[in-house]
Amino acid sequence: AANLRAALEEAPPADAARLAAALTWWWLLRGRFHEARGVLAEHAPGSLFHTAFALLTGDHGATAEPRGRGRAVWLYAYALFHAGRAAASREANARARELFAEADDRWGTAAALALRAMHAMNAGALAEVADAGGRAAAIFRDLGDQWGELQTVPPLAVLAEVRGDYAEAERLQAGGLRIARDLGLRAEESERLSGLGRLALLARDWDRARDLHERAHRLAAEQGYRYSEVYALMGLALGARRRGDLDAAERHLRTLRAGYESSALGEHLMAAEEGFIAELRGDAATALARHRAGLEIAVGLAEPRALALSLEGLAGAS
Repeated sequence: AANLRAALEEAPPADAARLAAALTWWWLLRGRFHEARGVLAEHAPGSLFHTAFALLTGDHGATAEPRGRGRAVWLYAYALFHAGRAAASREANARARELFAEADDRWGTAAALALRAMHAMNAGALAEVADAGGRAAAIFRDLGDQWGELQTVPPLAVLAEVRGDYAEAERLQAGGLRIARDLGLRAEESERLSGLGRLALLARDWDRARDLHERAHRLAAEQGYRYSEVYALMGLALGARRRGDLDAAERHLRTLRAGYESSALGEHLMAAEEGFIAELRGDAATALARHRAGLEIAVGLAEPRALALSLEGLAGAS
């Protein structure tokens, strides 16, 4: 690290910018997002790579023109997704896929398909999740790229979960965790721990769910990976409410609202949880208000699971 820093400081500006760009993928794989953002801010300010790491470390308003090489455009789309800016991410990802097709870049095509599967997952488009996620996983396996395979775990595991195949979801999440640990990918390890934590919630194993989400949150915080911090904190809130610790659930939700920006999906889930907590406390008026707010968001999202959750909440609070 010291040698790289010295090389960057001693190189002419153009060479330093090229070296910083070359280091981008190493920083991404190692989860060193803050380091990447700092170096790129100095040597390639305003570039797609710099903007991507700004997005990944919490600057959710960071914006750049999606121009340049396909992989840079894809990383920008990836970061936009994790910052909760779905529409901009879809647009940039579509552009990246065009560039990958022009360059006959199979890795890039798989990466764009994997991100497309993530968007489909959030939209509840299960057939598209299966198609795009399955194609991406097959290409990455053929290329021998385990990091790429990891990118297909979230949508394919959620697909299995929605279909009620919890054993397959567990297999995918556990396999992804092994890959992340084998490759030393701490940010990915955090996400997979939270994925397993969600499955523990479905199994009503409250203690295991809390342990997994706490470990995930610690890892994400160490890496400065805001998306995974939010995912883990929401898991802790979900688990606390389900085991009856309403004070802890509210504390986690307050932390999320106070310290993190949120996507529409995140706002919907927080509104739903606040409604369920109010219902359990016997506060019907607050429960109805929060579930109505959640339903308004769900209608805008047009995501079937979000709509079902809000309608369930309204039925219970009425």
